[in-house]
Amino acid sequence: MVAPAVPEIVEEEIESAIENRNEALPTLRELGPPDLVHLVKQSIKSGNKQSGVYHHVTGTDASSSASLAAYVNTITYNPNDKSSKVISGLYCCYNAFSRLDMRVDVKIPGGVESYCIDERGDKRVASDTLWMETFLCGVLRAYAYADDGSGDSIKKIIGVRRFDPITSTEMEHRFLDAAERLFFKGPQLGSEPEVQVPNNASNHLTTGLINYIHTTGRYASGINLFEKLRTRDPEVSSLLARVLISSDEEVQAVKLLHEAVAKLPMDYSLLDCQATFCQSKGRLDWALECAKRGVTAAPSEFSTWAKLAEVYVGLEDWDLALLTLNSCPMFTNQEKDLPRMPEPARILLPVLPESMLDEIDESTQAQYGEQVHASLRKLHAAGYKGTFLKAYSILTEITAKIGWDQLLRIRSQVFVMEEEYRSEKQTGRNPNASTTALRGTPSPGINGTELDGHMNGKQDEADSQAEDEEALRENQSSPTSPPNSASIADSSIERPVHTVTSEAVNPATDGSTDPSDSGERYTQFHNKRLCERWLDNLFMVLYEDLRIYTIWRTDMARAQSESSDYRKSAEEWEILGELAERLHHFPEAVEAYQACLRIRFSPKAMKGVLKNYENQRRSGEMLQAMIRLIAWQYRWYSEFSPSLLRTIRVLIESEGAVKVRSIVQATSLPQPVLDLTHRYVELCVAFRSSGSEA
Repeated sequence: MVAPAVPEIVEEEIESAIENRNEALPTLRELGPPDLVHLVKQSIKSGNKQSGVYHHVTGTDASSSASLAAYVNTITYNPNDKSSKVISGLYCCYNAFSRLDMRVDVKIPGGVESYCIDERGDKRVASDTLWMETFLCGVLRAYAYADDGSGDSIKKIIGVRRFDPITSTEMEHRFLDAAERLFFKGPQLGSEPEVQVPNNASNHLTTGLINYIHTTGRYASGINLFEKLRTRDPEVSSLLARVLISSDEEVQAVKLLHEAVAKLPMDYSLLDCQATFCQSKGRLDWALECAKRGVTAAPSEFSTWAKLAEVYVGLEDWDLALLTLNSCPMFTNQEKDLPRMPEPARILLPVLPESMLDEIDESTQAQYGEQVHASLRKLHAAGYKGTFLKAYSILTEITAKIGWDQLLRIRSQVFVMEEEYRSEKQTGRNPNASTTALRGTPSPGINGTELDGHMNGKQDEADSQAEDEEALRENQSSPTSPPNSASIADSSIERPVHTVTSEAVNPATDGSTDPSDSGERYTQFHNKRLCERWLDNLFMVLYEDLRIYTIWRTDMARAQSESSDYRKSAEEWEILGELAERLHHFPEAVEAYQACLRIRFSPKAMKGVLKNYENQRRSGEMLQAMIRLIAWQYRWYSEFSPSLLRTIRVLIESEGAVKVRSIVQATSLPQPVLDLTHRYVELCVAFRSSGSEA
């Protein structure tokens, strides 16, 4: 199998990329950046002229200096570059366990030197233990920085070659052996943004292990690993139970959870696993009790509160779902340790002939900038990550089930609204609202009316909306924006007024009324809560999403009734598809993605359509989408996507490897492009996935 092409980022000053990496070492907190490969080239005609080029890579075998030196040797010859030759190469691979940057310096011709650099820039000797740690970190990074097929990760860092780190059962054995030896050092690596305190069951190592097992379907290997680790720490039982459930060993998983909870009754990972299992079986009453105990066991963890909110949503207990969501501890999303490189002199992004396909060629698309409406650029929800993304997903799920008007009504019943608070202040009854907004059965209430000015930057939001509406009115004369579409949206989607946030109530300065008579005077706030500022902002963001969505659907319906064309650019269709998907309107999302693909290829749109094919079990269309996504990934130097590999594996389990190969081969596309998809099938065969025996 031919390797992806080698991108080259040319430096302004030689070794400036290495200097930037050295300076960044003290700031790295998690798995570290992708591996850096730096080459020094010398002109053949002018021996004194040298230049530095580099690229990043994930998934290479970092178990020894020899394997990294071998990688450098594979890229020293470039048939397209006849004017220069490589005289040295440096491979940098971060060891997140020991906080060291492992280096392999290759001289051509000459020897190989391996060493490591600490955070102070001092050289150290590279031992076998350090190389084992580096190998494990390399595999985890390959999964952490892998693209899910949508192209988002590929576009985030330019010029990254992504390889599959585990391509055989022998490699898997080395990976799991290293994971077993270093398992209890896992919390040192950090964790996903939803986890506040990493532990033995929740960290980047366990995330990578579970991701690998689910991607490859190697459940037996995972069960064997976690069984051995469970004898040393019962906390690992939650991981073992998750793998058992995924491998259809549910009876064994339930027995394990019963035994483990008896030993560790306040382990929130076990309780979360129980709640999730009960949810999947439709026993939300049981899931509720597990979720409540999970919150009691770990009240400072976001995941426990989010699980409880999900259960309340399933039970259609909307007021408690909102109150639970309001109680979630929110964490600032920590970006991965992305490389911060100097401004390059130029960037060379070659295309390998084997990955060339006319319909995914973006060379002509880049020449024409697509017009995107300003209102679509301002949708803040598109940038949510971590805890805020999960909380927004729960909020939109509630909205999809009960509607926006009902959501606002329930919101006004459970939270102190700004209008109520201001009315109480004007009448002089203003005790400490944080103590009178008590827990209890929600009392009836109404939405406040829209107010001028105030405490959460409302005026800025109103100005922003006015600008968007003005821009929309300017476009009303065009066939894409029929008259009054914005006003129709505003009349059908009520703009939410702000609640009173906890930051807005300051008992030290907020009135001087004697709190002793608050019980009889402050009855309007009885049984209500103060809304957290972040949740109040989520409602405003959700309103913007719904407003733009309603304008889009109104315009579409009008265009269809008038038998006229509804035109948008490809990027606008892509954004609208994401918007509909966020709001849980999946048929409309697929409609937008398909409209985008009719204009040009988009990996994000194709991935959205692929999800729809998966849900409908349309294997032929799935493979057509997969072929194009895999070719696009390969064009951008990625031969490995866990999400796409898992999709192929699941398809093989249901259809069989022979049928999948036949459908791929029958496609009228260039053979080199089809071979890229065949490689994914061969990986499943190598791992003896179900359905690949024939």
